[in-house]
Amino acid sequence: MPTSTTMTIRISDDLNDRLAKLAQDTRRSKSFLAAEALAAYVTREADIISGIQCGMADVTAGRIVPHDAAMNEIDAAIAAAKACKA
Repeated sequence: MPTSTTMTIRISDDLNDRLAKLAQDTRRSKSFLAAEALAAYVTREADIISGIQCGMADVTAGRIVPHDAAMNEIDAAIAAAKACKA
C-alpha cells in the first residue's frame, strides 16, 4: 500500500462548496478529488519548468534559431498550405 501524508490547506468557502458538489456528483471524496487535482497541477507545473530549463540549456549551448529565420519558415509553411487549398 502506498504511503501518504496529511496536509491542511485553506480554501475559500466558494471553492469548498464547489468541491463538495463535485464530490457528491462524482461519488468521490473531497480529499480524493483534491489530491487528484494537486497531482495534476504539480505534474503540469514541473513539466513546464523542465521545458524552460531545457530551453535555457539550448540557449546556453547555442542551439537556437534566429527569430527572422524561424518566421521565414513559418511564413513559407503558411503560404504552402494556402497554395494547396487554392
